[in-house]
Amino acid sequence: MVMGLCLLVYSLGHRALRQSLKRGSQTIQNQLAKPTATPTLRWVFQFFMSIHLLTFRSFKQISNLSQQRCSILQFFGAPCGKYYLLC
Repeated sequence: MVMGLCLLVYSLGHRALRQSLKRGSQTIQNQLAKPTATPTLRWVFQFFMSIHLLTFRSFKQISNLSQQRCSILQFFGAPCGKYYLLC
């Protein structure tokens, strides 16, 4: 049952990303640095693995958040941007 729920959430995220890209007629780079309008969510998750939250005396900062990663975040909406301290 848990596996089914995980697959459902993954599928919904995958669909939302592709619809958002299609709606804006946008593309993102794949693993070979070629533009694609149909990326896999697994690739996007791997691309965001190197981002870290640094906390020092109640000051929070995100490290390794490049311009390319910020442009991908815009396709996920405001809640995702808030998670990465962009809003």
